[in-house]
Amino acid sequence: MKQEIKSLEMELAQFHENIERSREEVKRLTTDSLYLEKVAREKYLMKRDNEDIFLFNETAQ
Repeated sequence: MKQEIKSLEMELAQFHENIERSREEVKRLTTDSLYLEKVAREKYLMKRDNEDIFLFNETAQ
């Protein structure tokens, strides 16, 4: 029983950490336009009208 409680407390702590990281990310995305542009470009492959995107497939050797 004590082991289960300890495990659940650790899981709860991880959830709190994830929530805090998410809050910080949201705050940064809403206040830092350069960071927002960086995320849009890297994660969502967005670009400006006058730009081209080149994707490279990295293969493990």
